[in-house]
Amino acid sequence: MTADRSVTLRTFVDAHKFRGPLPGARLIVLGAVHGNEPCGSIAIERILQELACGELEIIAGQLTLVPIANRLAYERGTRNGDRDLNRNFAPTSTPSDNEDFIANELCLLLAEHSVLIDIHSFSSQASPMVLLGADSSARDPQPFAFACHEEALAAHLGASRALYGWLATNMQRAHRRGSSIQYCKGTTDYMRSVGGYAVTLECGQHADPLAPELAYKAIRNALVHLRLIASETPQPKQEIELLRLYEVIDRNSKKDRFAYEWNSFDRLCLGDAIAYRSDGTAVLSPADGFIVFPNANAEPGTEWFYLAEADPAGVHKRRVCSNGK
Repeated sequence: MTADRSVTLRTFVDAHKFRGPLPGARLIVLGAVHGNEPCGSIAIERILQELACGELEIIAGQLTLVPIANRLAYERGTRNGDRDLNRNFAPTSTPSDNEDFIANELCLLLAEHSVLIDIHSFSSQASPMVLLGADSSARDPQPFAFACHEEALAAHLGASRALYGWLATNMQRAHRRGSSIQYCKGTTDYMRSVGGYAVTLECGQHADPLAPELAYKAIRNALVHLRLIASETPQPKQEIELLRLYEVIDRNSKKDRFAYEWNSFDRLCLGDAIAYRSDGTAVLSPADGFIVFPNANAEPGTEWFYLAEADPAGVHKRRVCSNGK
């Protein structure tokens, strides 16, 4: 028996679906949630070509590929269309902008699946990393039952570093600002809310020529790990450096500036000057750790940079679980 293929042409989102003859995981892969991050789109198009010519065949479960999640932003070459699609991500009965309409369609798609890989890239130079959900242990305020499944998947994606604590950190920001915690929720958070599990794969800097190749290999490895294609299972990476996000700092003024041209995962020492406010006040590192997602072009009132620390256990040994179907 061979896989069935269908293409769902929606108003805002085109999805390519492949179903195998045997039961299995239902994986969806998103590219270009942010329009200036093309590596996922390039990798997905390459996978689509291999599926079309028979080089790849889905033997179990379902694979859905969305090369360009945010077409308006992609065609403009900008991060957003009307707003950030990966914030305030949820269906709405009163869509009012481009991203609302996209989210309504993507949410329906995500609910049909059990696993999500959302492919992104950095604005600054940085090595690839995987963003996980909450930990399954008591050390995270929002324990997640499928945490070890996410970790097992992450161990196959080609990145040597993983972060957790995104939602908890942004919830703290929302409480400080008196804003809705829904704002900080994105595609992976929604996937977890409907019973699946998900990872965000950051493949390097936007223009890095190696980023599409890493994204492509990650998709291929995920298909093997989840047993959607017939192949010898690769050995998982047993050790990944695990970091915990613990703080996010907003930019208050366009005159706020960084002390240096920071890249994600640059090391910080206690007391280091990270940035300066418009009045000259220094923003100092509260502890030894790392700066993550520095954005020199952040708009006032939005996230400027994040702080992370080494996981309390040090280099975290991956809890390699079952295939996470």
